[in-house]
Amino acid sequence: MSANNSSNNTLAMTLLKGRTLIVLVVLLIFFSVVADNFLSMNTMLLIGKHVALYGILAIGMTYVIITGGIDLSVGAIVGLGGMVAGGLIQNGLTLNMFGVTIYFSIPLVVLITIALGAVIGLANGLIITRFNVAPFIATLGIMYVARGFANIHSKGATYSDLKGYEALGNQGWSFFGSNVAGIPVGLIILVVLAVLFSILLKKTAFGWHVFAIGGNEKAAKLSGVKVNKVKILVYMISGVCSAVVGIISSSQLAASHPATGESWEMNAIAAAVLGGTSMAGGVGTIGGTIVGAFVIGVINDGMIMCGVSEFWQMVIKGLVIIFAVVIDQFQRNLQAKMALQARNENK
Repeated sequence: MSANNSSNNTLAMTLLKGRTLIVLVVLLIFFSVVADNFLSMNTMLLIGKHVALYGILAIGMTYVIITGGIDLSVGAIVGLGGMVAGGLIQNGLTLNMFGVTIYFSIPLVVLITIALGAVIGLANGLIITRFNVAPFIATLGIMYVARGFANIHSKGATYSDLKGYEALGNQGWSFFGSNVAGIPVGLIILVVLAVLFSILLKKTAFGWHVFAIGGNEKAAKLSGVKVNKVKILVYMISGVCSAVVGIISSSQLAASHPATGESWEMNAIAAAVLGGTSMAGGVGTIGGTIVGAFVIGVINDGMIMCGVSEFWQMVIKGLVIIFAVVIDQFQRNLQAKMALQARNENK
């Protein structure tokens, strides 16, 4: 009987660990049946473009959640990053005291936007670590600040037709929203970032410290981990990932709007949690998060193709997040039960 229970627990654990991939396959089969042309190349490319946005956001969110935190400002950083980039391309930077306007090349615009994301992430990290503000409250406040500045930047208007000017040397913004060899550039960036941040998380001391903080912050501090420094860097990573998404999204649309990225933090959290990142901290993988991002992308686009209303989409996404957290808790309880059973058998 004990052997049967052990075998059942092992099977259940295997299924739980592969649950996100199983759900993705089921969703692909389901939508291919109920939605016409769902598996067509055009649809897959569209899903790929959306997954790139959710996936890159979710990479940063994964780091944050592993430390036991949360970042609600990522969507607002997407909007602000896109607005700053759009403003620099369309209007340049005016220095009133000198009476000149400077126009930056596209690589410089990208660097400035990414630097902005890093600075906002730094602000999040400092507020959380130096002033002991709960991550939920700190990042919620920064979310409103960033969203406000995004609207202030253009007085709520949209920067449209971001093509740049040949005479000013700032053309080429459309590259980040284009395809290379039929593959969306955003998806290529997602793969590159996923590989880099996966190596950073799994193969470096910094990555081990991230897990240690999420597992037991007090023990990590006693073992010599510079907890505050690691947390600040984690929120900076999240800010940088958000800024990259701002670049890609504005390039895809050839326009920047201050409302871009609204509620995208929910997609990032859902992707990370669906991919096996525990809201309790200490557990998570970048690979799992990417699969989770594909699940979110397939659900979003599949529901749109099936004509599901936006309101029901919100309901379903909320239920998906709740389901993911419940399954995560079930997995943790099962792991604890199996560990206790193994100890009893070894006595």
